[in-house]
Amino acid sequence: MHRLRMVVLLGLVSIVAGLATGRAIFYQLAYLFVALILLALLWAWNGISWVHLKRQTRARRAQVGRILEERFAVRNSSIFPKLWLEVHDGSNLPNHRASYVVSALPGQQERAWTIRTICTERGRYTLGPITLISGDPLGLFQLRRSLKPTSSIVVYPSTVDIPFFPSPMGVLPGGDALRRRTHYITTNAASVRDYVPGDSFNRIHWRSTARRDRLVVKEFELDPLSDVWVFLDMDRYVQAELPAKTAEQISDLPFWQRPRQFTLPPSTEEYGVSAAASVAQYFLRRDRALGLVSYGQRREVIQTDRGERQLTKVLETLAVLRARGEVPLYEVVRAEAQQLARGTTVVIVTPSIDIEWVVAARQMERAGLRMVMVMIDASTFGGEKGAEELAAQLSVTGTMTYLVKCGDPLDQALSHRYG
Repeated sequence: MHRLRMVVLLGLVSIVAGLATGRAIFYQLAYLFVALILLALLWAWNGISWVHLKRQTRARRAQVGRILEERFAVRNSSIFPKLWLEVHDGSNLPNHRASYVVSALPGQQERAWTIRTICTERGRYTLGPITLISGDPLGLFQLRRSLKPTSSIVVYPSTVDIPFFPSPMGVLPGGDALRRRTHYITTNAASVRDYVPGDSFNRIHWRSTARRDRLVVKEFELDPLSDVWVFLDMDRYVQAELPAKTAEQISDLPFWQRPRQFTLPPSTEEYGVSAAASVAQYFLRRDRALGLVSYGQRREVIQTDRGERQLTKVLETLAVLRARGEVPLYEVVRAEAQQLARGTTVVIVTPSIDIEWVVAARQMERAGLRMVMVMIDASTFGGEKGAEELAAQLSVTGTMTYLVKCGDPLDQALSHRYG
């Protein structure tokens, strides 16, 4: 704009000089400056016109620690070349630098590039909008054109493959089995029926098929009362966090000091969410029914179900869950665990050292629930001490307890009981 003001000023001076002196050269200079302004405006307008942008995102779901890949393609559909064109991306995904400058794009040609971003923070993010910016060679004008359509992407929390974790055991109160038909293949075969189109071949009961001389398949029942519930503590008052290095600070380090793989942020919130997601993945991939309870921004309760669809539902909930709750864990346990059936396994993930939630868990244990404690040691995150002492007390009384400290590999911490 400074250059444009200078050219306009020179044009005005030329007109005044021409009127004052009557000499034709000053009028010619004024015409030249006007023509220059019009030509520059036309050039800048051509730079952002007849441009088509194609944005392709490989997947609408990503995961912390993994790579999100996007491909961009800009096509000049006019016969006039584009001197330069800036593609400015307004995405709010952290560390996603998709903006790009295309130079010397000939007419009827296309330029493409690929952006790969390591996802570092869970959440729901917006990709776009895109703004096209171009100008003239003299820098008099810089025009913008907004492409409003946007899309969203969900970044799941980081998960690890746990080698071993306590598996739930069904309890048959009063000796009565729970009779519920299911389309899942379980260890409980209830009966057989004739084959119908769509039945899986691994459900065929070959002995009955041979005896009846027609295809016969097995019907299954759900395991009796073997549900798993994960209680994730999102109380804001028990969380702790250490300052983490930003992506810019890491990039300033020498290459031999940079981390070779993704590490969780030093926060009890992130460690708790990742631990809950890993436990959920462990059970659901072993065909167990699992539910989730957490009080974050609001009350989140996912009823028990099985399969990859349930895992997706749990991960999507954990992706946007934040430690903004104001309900202490002991109140959550007393309110929600009372509705669970006898024999259910409850996995509590918390950084809290409040004895009240331990008392509430003991009451639920006496009511027939099987308790598993995953404690996040807040003292290693700059918080209060006492997690080790509480974990030792729980372990001595026979409660399965796991202790996770800042920097611990989650797969190892969740595979070895404390004590």
